Amino acid sequence: MIPRFASAALYDLARPLLFGLDAEWVHEVTLQGLQRAYDIGATRLCRASLGGDPVRVMGLEFPNPVGLAAGLDKDGAHIDALGCLGFGFIEAGTVTPRAQAGNPKPRIFRLPRAQALINRMGFNNHGITQFIANVQRTRFAGVLGLNIGKNATTPIAAALDDYRAGLNAVYPYAGYVTINISSPNTEDLRNLQGERELEQLLAGLQIERERLTQQHGRRVPLAVKIAPDLRQEQIVRIADSLVAHGIDAVIATNTTVARDAVVGLPHATEPGGLSGRPLRRRSTQVVQELSDHLQGALPIIAVGGILEGGDAVEKIRAGASLVQLYTGLIYRGPALVQECRQALLGLHTGPRR
Repeated sequence: MIPRFASAALYDLARPLLFGLDAEWVHEVTLQGLQRAYDIGATRLCRASLGGDPVRVMGLEFPNPVGLAAGLDKDGAHIDALGCLGFGFIEAGTVTPRAQAGNPKPRIFRLPRAQALINRMGFNNHGITQFIANVQRTRFAGVLGLNIGKNATTPIAAALDDYRAGLNAVYPYAGYVTINISSPNTEDLRNLQGERELEQLLAGLQIERERLTQQHGRRVPLAVKIAPDLRQEQIVRIADSLVAHGIDAVIATNTTVARDAVVGLPHATEPGGLSGRPLRRRSTQVVQELSDHLQGALPIIAVGGILEGGDAVEKIRAGASLVQLYTGLIYRGPALVQECRQALLGLHTGPRR
């Protein structure tokens, strides 16, 4: 077995070279390389040496509380390969009913001095049919979350149609389904967090979920992913709406459009969502505000700015039950997964159901 410190050292050596290349190209090549390693059995050498640390959330048994956030594997094409990094759960997507190219390139920018990324991908994916074909092949032993969104060409007034179509398609294959209404990179998408829009969306999905429960003989949990750029009163209103409509978890948070923490850095003014270290404090604040208000009525999945084990601990202590990684993997590599798992061993203080 390759020691964790060795794999971390290898990534540290490779990172300067990788960071000298186009960010989206590196993203794609890295996933392809990981997939090839998995296909020939090489990833078995790097499997986690930690034992299990299960936690029950949303009625599901998670092998450990550290997951992969949506956005890294949009088409669900590399679930098994990514699972070998030691995640207890993986969230694939965001997928839309119809294939779409997303926003024009370039659309991913690194801010190394801030340990941050800005992306404006725009839900680029190959569509729900290809997504499901990929998901059907997975043998991942952890919990699989499937993240759905609306197509860019679908008006907000018709958004429920896209989410209903997505829910129908992924329902038989999902451990849980995430409703993404908080990406800043699809025009007007965040309007779905508005009071009237959210009520209509959740009411429609609640009805559809009940129908699918009867059809498939099982109730798949639903989570809603929210933005960090919300006022406290908006967070409270959204939390109350989620509980009222029987949603099973809230994911806090998506990327931010704020730039206060990166003023003056190269690429800081690029449009898109900012993630990584500058998001850590705000995302944790949203988790804390949700936890204080919900008082255990709804579990929280925390994501945003986790670049070391202590950041994961901070999220759990703020009230989260699970954590997700993304940008931290870009800066720290696979060793971050094991570091977070080690830091969280036995530390499950967040409310769960």
